[in-house]
Amino acid sequence: MNASFRNAVIAIALSFYSVPSWAQATSPSAPVALTDQQMETFLLNAKIVSTRGAGKGVTNSSRIVMTDGTLTHDAHVQSVDIQKNVFNVPGAAAELNFKDTYRYNIAGYRLARLIGITTVPVSVERRVDGRIAAVTWWIDNVMFDEGGRQKLPDREQDGPNAIRTSLQLHVMRLFDELIQNRYRNQGNMVWTKDWTMWLIDHTRAFRTGSTLLKPTLIQRCERAMCEGMRALTLATLTAGVGKSLFANEIKAVLQRRYAILKLVDARIERRGDAAAGGLH
Repeated sequence: MNASFRNAVIAIALSFYSVPSWAQATSPSAPVALTDQQMETFLLNAKIVSTRGAGKGVTNSSRIVMTDGTLTHDAHVQSVDIQKNVFNVPGAAAELNFKDTYRYNIAGYRLARLIGITTVPVSVERRVDGRIAAVTWWIDNVMFDEGGRQKLPDREQDGPNAIRTSLQLHVMRLFDELIQNRYRNQGNMVWTKDWTMWLIDHTRAFRTGSTLLKPTLIQRCERAMCEGMRALTLATLTAGVGKSLFANEIKAVLQRRYAILKLVDARIERRGDAAAGGLH
């Protein structure tokens, strides 16, 4: 999947053109180059040597230092697992059947990899201080979060490559529709010093609605990402996310996947761009 992620990005609302895939930029921040599997193994087995508050966030999460005797690295721990019949959101309508759970961090990571996104950090389930939690690889070399980026002078907000920055934002919007993430905020859009945007903290995503929240924001679709969504089946998605999603949550992902691809295909057909490298 990662190899196919080098394909061109296609614009589905404007025009189709080829650009380098933003997701191929790997973070130079890790002490050593590790595969996802190696990071999973580390997070599952390394010894926890210290713990402190993670800082931002409302889930009382923590930041831990871990070591396996060779590598030492930080991780983010979230054990929140809340369900409410009604959740009052300041300035918005109350949400019914509200959930805020560590499971969704793991699901976000696993689903991202299934569709070729490499910039959702590795997350595993592990017991920490007696509680089941999501233990997530800590992003190094952070430059600022989205709030920090938007505080830059206008001419600097796009970084050294405006197209790449724009593409990352488009992928985030599409991914958030797929996982129905109503709570994306500036603090969980993290930019590293190489201008790669990492998407973190998905504990309030994966709602069970089938309707897209903001379909007009889906303006571009990276070819491999759309092909990855097209390849999802009940069997592959269930196997991929494991027990991090329940059956009704998996069904909702597939329903939203269908709605996204229906929108993509309709726009391609309407503009006659299929012959120019569109989805087939």
